[in-house]
Amino acid sequence: MTDHAQQFFISYAGTDRAWAEWVGWHLEQAGHRVILDVWDWRTGDNLVQRMDEALERADAVIALFSTSYFEDERWTTEEWTAAVAHRDRLIPLALEPLTTSDLPRVLAAKLRKNLHGLDESAALTALREAVNSGSRPSAPPPFPGTVPAAGALSTAGTAPTAGALPAAAPVPAAGRNRPRLPGSAEQPRVWSVRRRNPDFAGRETEIARLRESLMQESKAVPQALHGMGGVGKTQLALEYAHRFADQYDVVWWIDAEQPDEIPVHYTELAHRLGLAKPDAGAEANARALLSHLDTLDRWLLILDNAEDPAQVEPWLAQGPGHTLITSRNPNWAGTARATPLNVFTRTDSLTYLQGRVGGMDDEQADTLAADLGDLPLALAQAAGVIANGGVSLGLYHQLLATNTTRILERGGAPGYPAPVAATVTIAVDRLTDEHPDAIALLRLVALLGPEPIRNAWLESVRPRLTTIPGDSDDPMWLHEALSPLSRYGLARTEPESFQIHRLTQAVLRDQSLPDQSAAIRRDATALLSAANPGDPQSPGNWPGWAALTPHLTAQHLAPTEQPELRPTLLDAAHYLIRSGQTRTARDLTATAHAAWATDLGEDHPDTLTSAQFLGHATADLGEHAEARRIIEDTLTRRRRTLGDDHPHTLQSANDLANVLDNLGEHTESHRIIEDTLTRRRRTLGDDHPHTLQSAHNLAASLHHLGEHTESRRILEDTLTRQRRTLGDDHLDTLQSAHSIAASLHSLGEHTESVRMDQETLARLRRILGDDHPDTLQSAHNLAVTLHDLGEHTEARRIIEDTLTRQRRTLGDDHPHTLQSAHNLAVTLHSLRQYAAAAQLLDDVRNRLRRTLGDDHPDTVDATHSLAKALIAVGKPFAAQRLLAPQKQKKSRSRRKRR
Repeated sequence: MTDHAQQFFISYAGTDRAWAEWVGWHLEQAGHRVILDVWDWRTGDNLVQRMDEALERADAVIALFSTSYFEDERWTTEEWTAAVAHRDRLIPLALEPLTTSDLPRVLAAKLRKNLHGLDESAALTALREAVNSGSRPSAPPPFPGTVPAAGALSTAGTAPTAGALPAAAPVPAAGRNRPRLPGSAEQPRVWSVRRRNPDFAGRETEIARLRESLMQESKAVPQALHGMGGVGKTQLALEYAHRFADQYDVVWWIDAEQPDEIPVHYTELAHRLGLAKPDAGAEANARALLSHLDTLDRWLLILDNAEDPAQVEPWLAQGPGHTLITSRNPNWAGTARATPLNVFTRTDSLTYLQGRVGGMDDEQADTLAADLGDLPLALAQAAGVIANGGVSLGLYHQLLATNTTRILERGGAPGYPAPVAATVTIAVDRLTDEHPDAIALLRLVALLGPEPIRNAWLESVRPRLTTIPGDSDDPMWLHEALSPLSRYGLARTEPESFQIHRLTQAVLRDQSLPDQSAAIRRDATALLSAANPGDPQSPGNWPGWAALTPHLTAQHLAPTEQPELRPTLLDAAHYLIRSGQTRTARDLTATAHAAWATDLGEDHPDTLTSAQFLGHATADLGEHAEARRIIEDTLTRRRRTLGDDHPHTLQSANDLANVLDNLGEHTESHRIIEDTLTRRRRTLGDDHPHTLQSAHNLAASLHHLGEHTESRRILEDTLTRQRRTLGDDHLDTLQSAHSIAASLHSLGEHTESVRMDQETLARLRRILGDDHPDTLQSAHNLAVTLHDLGEHTEARRIIEDTLTRQRRTLGDDHPHTLQSAHNLAVTLHSLRQYAAAAQLLDDVRNRLRRTLGDDHPDTVDATHSLAKALIAVGKPFAAQRLLAPQKQKKSRSRRKRR
């Protein structure tokens, strides 16, 4: 860098804005031009376009390095990578101590100037040297034994060159006041804030957003930070005040829960500023203070725990300083800019717990955080109880489940006025007399899950709810009940739903009177029963099922014990299976089956339907042997109780054929499918969805037996009927299209197979999403066909993405995952990456032997593929030994399409 005037773009994390303005101000004072987003960009500008323009115009990018700067999902990543890419125009300045491991590898070797830990004179010197690249002096340096005058940046008798940074800048840049050095010892001259919380952790994103909101306008709008009790509003405001204290002349904390006391607190501040008149009275002195603040710009007022906007609004300062309000009430429209504060992220919860409780590993911290709903106050209490000894982590979990209120009354939580149980109880007590409908609603939904509850459910079932007082025909009843719950932080409300924290629910359940419990349980059952969204096989209904299912599995309602909920629970299980949520489906059906087998008997229709879905879910998890046991037992019972031709019996026969096919028993599977199809055609007709399901399965069975032409004929007829009766986007229709593509592939018609695969995959992605098992199955088959067309690179890209998604959603040992891993290895072999292929195939073969056995066709295929890879890497004898036990076994094909 040279000393002539230049244009700089300043790249920084939001939480470091004070540093960015300090650097920018002094650069402009030295005659340079600065592009700083908060100075130069307007609300509504295109961020990406502005960034590109700034990077293109700038002579250099000044990057303010900090831990926050390198956090994921910040635009700073795009800024510094663009700077590195364009002639390496990056000037790194470190705002806090950073090690090589803290930085991306491409930046680790770059020399950087440290600004942290310096007084303002030394920081200005470091900034000048960074910008001017340590240019040689124009005069002899001073004798080292001479102590220079404070703040001097150049040798006596030499004039600073153009563009050099001065030691001090007495004249402010136009329209801007000279900022203080961030992190300096310079503190507000008037300060009334409680001691900083040494255990504060996390919330970096929220602090950065709060700072940005307070700074974005020249005449600051009050900021209202709102959320439920215990979410940490006060702690966040306290941390903000301490962290940015050096940017203010006046910082004053006001307990605003009693709005009548606000003028008294203002009078105290007026007295500190020398404005108070002893005989004027609190209101007059408060007004004088507000008028005085209109003339100042470096002040911060914090109104903590304000609840009534109408009573607070007359006492809000109008000057260019900052006002921060904390409140449980979200209704600040027209008074302040409202910003919701939610519970901790799971990462912040883990950081906090592990910082407070020594020896707690990630899994223990994650489980505890989940049980406590990531509520900061609850985490603080739990850490206090566990860290102080006498209550182990295991005992705490037990007490949390069995004595919730008692355990939530324990534990020190510095900075919080009351424990969780008391916070909830106080709010409930305040509302009980004035809003009995709100409290009744709260007790009702305490039996549901902690996920959002749709308003429409309550509106539709209101006439059947016996525990909610008031006029059931009043269209505004739900609004009237939710408003006070929202105002007191007991519910988070959205336009179409509301949510209660799990610990609030737990405290309310503990407080319910025995004579009320039965009626409340009946109302909760009626609510969930009436909320059934409809056909669980239709993707259009899946959003409704996704909202309802977590409440159906809430154990405090004991849903399996409610007869009215059995149909809805079975529909929910069907939805979970069709939408690819297999593990959740198995958990739900296993619980239901165990309960109903005991209460209703193993042959009850609902018990058998739960067994049917349990077998289906178990098979989808790849546990085919266990699925076979469940399905065979269900089929036997249905044949005995319902007869051979009953639709439920035929569904179990269909399921058994599928699981036998997956176990490699294709001949027996084919026999059962033919019989089932014959019975379904006779009892249901040729175009019934169940008949077409069996026709599809027969074609798939023929495909596995090598009869590809006949398989294609049946599939084309089935697809035509499904398109006519079900539509092009029905999942059964798409499954048949998918299977036709597989037949075309086997018949050598690869180009047409690719076309059908691509069309089917596009529809599945649109309807089911990228991670649904059916979508991944389709992507897998497309990759296979592309490979056989010689498009190995594209096949590898698709199969690698598919394998990554399957490992995450299905697990490493699922048969579909292992088939994709096998096919990736074959593609690597075709790309001459023999060693990588052999290594992957060895892992696949070992997993298949463990999960499916040595004789399963997939295991045989993997063994032959591994032998070929071993030969390719020059290990023919190892391949020969591998194939010796396989001499009598024939591999079906090079790879398997599904």
